[in-house]
Amino acid sequence: MRLVLLGAPGAGKGTQAKKLIEQYHVPQISTGDLLRAAVAAGTTLGKEAKSYMDKGELVPDSVVLGMVGERIKQEDCKKGYILDGFPRNTKQAEELDKMLAVLGMSLTAALSVDVPFEDLMKRLTGRRTCKACGQMFNIYFNAPKKEGVCDKCGGELFQRDDDKEETIKKRLEVYNAQTAPLMGYYGKKGIVKSVQGTGSIDDIFKKVCEVLGLK
Repeated sequence: MRLVLLGAPGAGKGTQAKKLIEQYHVPQISTGDLLRAAVAAGTTLGKEAKSYMDKGELVPDSVVLGMVGERIKQEDCKKGYILDGFPRNTKQAEELDKMLAVLGMSLTAALSVDVPFEDLMKRLTGRRTCKACGQMFNIYFNAPKKEGVCDKCGGELFQRDDDKEETIKKRLEVYNAQTAPLMGYYGKKGIVKSVQGTGSIDDIFKKVCEVLGLK
């Protein structure tokens, strides 16, 4: 199992990745985590990444690819890996494929978790977070018993700026413009596996295992 995860913000791909990790014992490789760890450890690539981050610039693809390459050479990736958050566009996907081919660890599937736009908006804009304990609710799917009040501790619920409608629409537009074309790229390679990301988490996971041919 060597996967790249595709799906818009709020599609629930992170939740499905966690279930795959627990059941099949393969690591999830998040480029954000790799960057933070490399910077903290002061590795050669970490120092290079930090020089860009300190200037408020994006870390170049070559540096991120180098980190991904180092990570998948580790022992725990021999049985497979799940790439999360990378690649974000077709140029990155092409470079990633070249590197994986050299390492003999090419992707076996691009897993796409598909959710209708209206559902994504409700999942993301409906989120409310407790100021006191951090407990999360959703006014559409998991509403608190009393509006604006946390069931757990009685704290005040609020909507994060990241979860406001205008911000969410922009995030989805960016996804559609940059990342959605990956479906076409991996589709031409014949490795796209799609599941509908609506329904219970366990039902979606069952569909994920079926399309990936996992037992």
